[in-house]
Amino acid sequence: MLKSLLFILVMLTGLSSGSLAQTSKEDLLHLDKGWENALLRSDVEFLENLVADDFIWVHNHAGLIDGKEAVLSRAKRIQNGQQDDTRNRISRDQQVVILGSTGVVSGYTVVDRGPSPTTYHFMRTYTWTASGWKLLGNHTMAIPEEELK
Repeated sequence: MLKSLLFILVMLTGLSSGSLAQTSKEDLLHLDKGWENALLRSDVEFLENLVADDFIWVHNHAGLIDGKEAVLSRAKRIQNGQQDDTRNRISRDQQVVILGSTGVVSGYTVVDRGPSPTTYHFMRTYTWTASGWKLLGNHTMAIPEEELK
């Protein structure tokens, strides 16, 4: 009986590791683009499934630090009719690094809220769980106009 339980445990561990091993940088990049799209469209279901319960988002210069509930609350308010001035979000120059069960995506996002777009540098940390990748941390920093030239 004990041998059977150990065998099952080893097999399950191998299967979950195999799933992670099959995840490519392109898969994680695609998921990260989904994050941007979900923020733009206030897709509550996508955000609920992606964001880890202990998620931390450090906004520009730590002027705001919030978590999963804040992200979901904002998306729900917008879905319920609250004005949202975000017109577009476009990511560029993304880099993906995967080490063990941790993935990091960094790059730039241009957020158009008018009158002129703001460029942010971001670094998001994902962790592999039994249910796939979860977004654990996000750090965003506005890039001053003069540094973009």
